[in-house]
Amino acid sequence: MKIGIIGAGNIGGNLTRRLTALGHEVAVANSRGPESLTALVEETGATAVPAEQAARGAQVVVVTVPLKAVPDLPAGLFDEAAEGAVVIDTGNYYPRERDGRIDAIEDDGVTESRWTERHLGHPVVKAFNGTYAQDILDRPLPAGDPGRLALPVAADDEDAKRVVRALIDELGFDTVDAGGIDDSWRQQPGTPVYGLREGVDAVTRALAEASPERPAAHTA
Repeated sequence: MKIGIIGAGNIGGNLTRRLTALGHEVAVANSRGPESLTALVEETGATAVPAEQAARGAQVVVVTVPLKAVPDLPAGLFDEAAEGAVVIDTGNYYPRERDGRIDAIEDDGVTESRWTERHLGHPVVKAFNGTYAQDILDRPLPAGDPGRLALPVAADDEDAKRVVRALIDELGFDTVDAGGIDDSWRQQPGTPVYGLREGVDAVTRALAEASPERPAAHTA
């Protein structure tokens, strides 16, 4: 597939490494410009592009930037994406450490990914937000292996969710359907599944045990 990755931090960088190794055509962008991605490009064979070009022709676009940076992404980001392009949101709200207060999340109970979706103007699939970046490189296993890790995936669009779950399977991980974007609070920071390195059964239980009340440590 043709895949665009916006954000070249730990998650974005390691997804670039794995997806290019699997044979996908990857365009990667960050806030500092293509020239800052020379080392990653030389390592992986990905193409570095400005952020406004990252989704051009892409069937899947990964948005993996700090939540506070989402409103600053270029307008019309997905105008030239492939028809039916799937957008993956890996973001988390860290009000105290990084993002500052976001009123819609704090006061209106909007989930992080719903807030992101509204700013992007495109439906999203929430995935990889509670995944350790190094595990993307170090912990893939074949389907059926008892030690295979599982990742929760939330989306309103079932077709988009299937695309992402298949891609995660290709990367070497199982998935658990975490419901729609309004249910994605179950995998936000501070929930039992966040950062959980377990298989399908444990991830399913952790999602069920989540509380909709945001922990005090994750509020502004």
